Amino acid sequence: MTMNAHVQTPSSPYYVANGNECALFDAAQENGLPLLLKGPTGCGKTRFVEHMAARLGRRLYTVACHDDLSAADLIGRYLLRGGATEWVDGPLTRAVREGAICYLDEVVEARKDVTVVLHPLTDNRRTLMIDRTGEELHAPPGFMLVASYNPGYQNVLKRMKPSTRQRFLAITFGFPEPETEIAIIASESGLEAGRVAPLVRLGGHIRKLSGMDLEEGVSTRLLIYAATLIAGGMGVEKALEAAVIEPLSDDADTQIALRDLVTTIYG
Repeated sequence: MTMNAHVQTPSSPYYVANGNECALFDAAQENGLPLLLKGPTGCGKTRFVEHMAARLGRRLYTVACHDDLSAADLIGRYLLRGGATEWVDGPLTRAVREGAICYLDEVVEARKDVTVVLHPLTDNRRTLMIDRTGEELHAPPGFMLVASYNPGYQNVLKRMKPSTRQRFLAITFGFPEPETEIAIIASESGLEAGRVAPLVRLGGHIRKLSGMDLEEGVSTRLLIYAATLIAGGMGVEKALEAAVIEPLSDDADTQIALRDLVTTIYG
């Protein structure tokens, strides 16, 4: 297994549905169809997959994709152990063998050879070729491939090709509605809902801003971080500085504008 893979057995992660995403996931799993999750950073894509895996009682292999992630990292490789060469399955191979769920987080970040490996798994063949061993694995009915990416971060060099996208069912994720986001943040941080509400208002204002040096609006994840600090006794100003303002931008003018927003919301 690669250092990038995280194996999760069923538990009960907190998740609040925003639409029919749970029903669509169920349908994809029942019919052996791959699923693509699209949306901004920190909007709940990974938590959704964790929630569904737990709800279905399925083992989940999560792979955080990055520039150096290759097909071999997913499939496996020969390793030297105790003076002997031994084949070790990668997370994708293990998921196929076990009929588990394999989640490729930010799949467009991976090297291009990963796409070649995924194509036979995302059509009617549902096969994984292991060239190093000559083995051809046929995915059992329980296997499911889920991938995610952030459309806002795509560029010419890192863009999911239409030929790949059209192999997946797809769901677009956005940030939760204010009432839902308040419930999520309160549950995750332990901060009472009344004190979470201004945080969510702040998040909404930041997401609506235009013309600022922000690649993306503040994520629900960062708001949870801020709420956690506040619940632990840190002052609101210091918590927002550490959890929202500094992570969002290095630009001094942008940070000043964000601090002005904080003052407007909190007085």
